[in-house]
Amino acid sequence: MVTVVPAIIAENLDDLRRQVKVVSPYVDLVQVDIMDGKFAPSLSWPYLENQIDELRSIKSKEELLGASGVDYNLDVMIENPEAGIDEWIDAGVRSLIIHIESTSNLQDIIDRARARGTGVALALQPETPNDGLYEWIEQIDFVQFMGNQKIGYHGVELDKSVLDKIRDLRNKYKKLIIGVDIGVNLKTAPELVRAGANKLVSGSVIFKSGDVGGTIEALAHAGEK
Repeated sequence: MVTVVPAIIAENLDDLRRQVKVVSPYVDLVQVDIMDGKFAPSLSWPYLENQIDELRSIKSKEELLGASGVDYNLDVMIENPEAGIDEWIDAGVRSLIIHIESTSNLQDIIDRARARGTGVALALQPETPNDGLYEWIEQIDFVQFMGNQKIGYHGVELDKSVLDKIRDLRNKYKKLIIGVDIGVNLKTAPELVRAGANKLVSGSVIFKSGDVGGTIEALAHAGEK
């Protein structure tokens, strides 16, 4: 069984808490996607309508997510993320997912997060070679492949070239947690798991399914047959 993490793109804080409430009976971890309109072309809370001050007032995951009982990872789709991570660490994020294309200061981010007891993962897009990861593997908690170059949107199709990238990394690192975000659905999930993914991140497929719990369960058992 693989880990399934619902991905949330929120328009405001109330929307974030509403979406967390939908999935909280079925998972203990969600992923919150944030976008500044620069690294990723879309905008999300807290960059919509300049809501960053609202974030800065939040000092725990309970304040952020409500009384849901879940933890959250943060997919940091912003330029120069080293300038914007402290507020999220204050707000109780479990792990920061940093895109290696977004910064030249990865060591600084890793060191600062670790000093605060916060996890760090690295994400990379299909066109970014895997060898950009290797020097960091021993310092991070997991790797997350983006399933398409078109980041920051729900409902985007999987670029099948990612399957080879997963296989390559799995062959080199047998025990590594390898996640995939974008293009994860009931059809592609078995392929991704067979390639070596053991963590599946999905947004619209879960939230628009009409059976949130059943969809999460089906994704969790993908590739078992």
